[in-house]
Amino acid sequence: MGYSNSGEICTPRIMDYLSIIMQLTDIKLKALKAKEKNYRVTDGEGLAVVVKKNGKKYFVYRYYFCKKGKEIHLGAYPDLSLKNARLERNKHKAILSTGADPALEKKKELITQHVNNSIIFRDVAIDWLEFKRASWSPDYWDAVESRMKRIVFPKIGSSPLHTLEPAFLYSVITKIQTDFTVGLAHKCKQYIGLVFAYAIPLDKATRNPVNDLTGLLKPNKKTHYPAITDPLELGRFLKAVDHYNGSMIVISALKLSVQLFCRPGELRQLEWSFINWDQNRIEIPARIMKMDTDHIIPLTRQSTLILKEMHEITGWQDNAHYVFPSQRGFSRPLSENGVRIAIRSMGYTKEQLVPHGFRATARTLLDEVLHYPIEIIEQQLAHTVKDVNGRAYNRTKHLKQRAEMMQAWADYLNGLQDTDKLQ
Repeated sequence: MGYSNSGEICTPRIMDYLSIIMQLTDIKLKALKAKEKNYRVTDGEGLAVVVKKNGKKYFVYRYYFCKKGKEIHLGAYPDLSLKNARLERNKHKAILSTGADPALEKKKELITQHVNNSIIFRDVAIDWLEFKRASWSPDYWDAVESRMKRIVFPKIGSSPLHTLEPAFLYSVITKIQTDFTVGLAHKCKQYIGLVFAYAIPLDKATRNPVNDLTGLLKPNKKTHYPAITDPLELGRFLKAVDHYNGSMIVISALKLSVQLFCRPGELRQLEWSFINWDQNRIEIPARIMKMDTDHIIPLTRQSTLILKEMHEITGWQDNAHYVFPSQRGFSRPLSENGVRIAIRSMGYTKEQLVPHGFRATARTLLDEVLHYPIEIIEQQLAHTVKDVNGRAYNRTKHLKQRAEMMQAWADYLNGLQDTDKLQ
């Protein structure tokens, strides 16, 4: 028997689930074929195999806890054998019989796998960063690690967690606010709070002192990225790109920054494997995206030509990986400063234009000049757009209209380069 947070008695039992029921064997498992929809075959006592539409098979353990149906992913078949899947099922059944939730116990196990016993803030924070590495984009992870090492660790890195009281943390964060920016102070406060939230279930801290600092910092005013929204000025910028004396990699990245208006990190980390030449589009996986969802960018005649030219430079080698590799080697992407430095070299200050500003450029002109619907523009910007029922659109929503819009945008940019023709 166990108890929910409300004190309700939880009676654990194996979940009854409507599916195909049979005593599984390796022969039966190998004989299971993909269908139009995912389906499951139950072995018994909560163990089942899920057969995906792509033919892959996964073992799951299903059970009830606190009157709620829950499921644990055990592993893929045949990497996980039927025998070992049953052993895993039995292990979770044993946990369930004690009144504990097997899913929660598994989560604790994963968290503590590579964690040391130190309660020093720096050590716990490094463990937290490693734990988050798989779920964050490389750019975001690097940014957080850099801020922790440059700003947070010098101030509190050597302190045991239990010594970091709210009053002391307040003085630390307000000093960051004074020495750097209000925005950076808010970010560091958030990181410190997340480290404590990570430490509490590991019994390395008993409370999160950052919760006591709510509302004590100056408000973090959201600022917009500097962008070119005047058609004449955009035309002059595009002509400047054509005459820029830089590497082909940087020039191509600059051109596609304007044409594709994806986030700078998504463009820099663009891989040749993301380009679907047959479907004439770029398919960016969730691991690269800020919103953690897959995204599609329809290709135009102009962007396809640029990518084919780049392929002759960076895509033909056996070890080709990134479309825009670093000058240090093809194993890493172009530096985040690559496009930024090119913009500065062309005479634009950081108050006039930054790489992220091309997204605002496209949004403004597609709306105000080309008169495309906002929801189509927002969808292509990979912003969260919801339908009338409050559900987020999937990645293929409005794909035909988005493809037409992208081609119209590319053609419009071509026209802007001849500024004499602009009214």
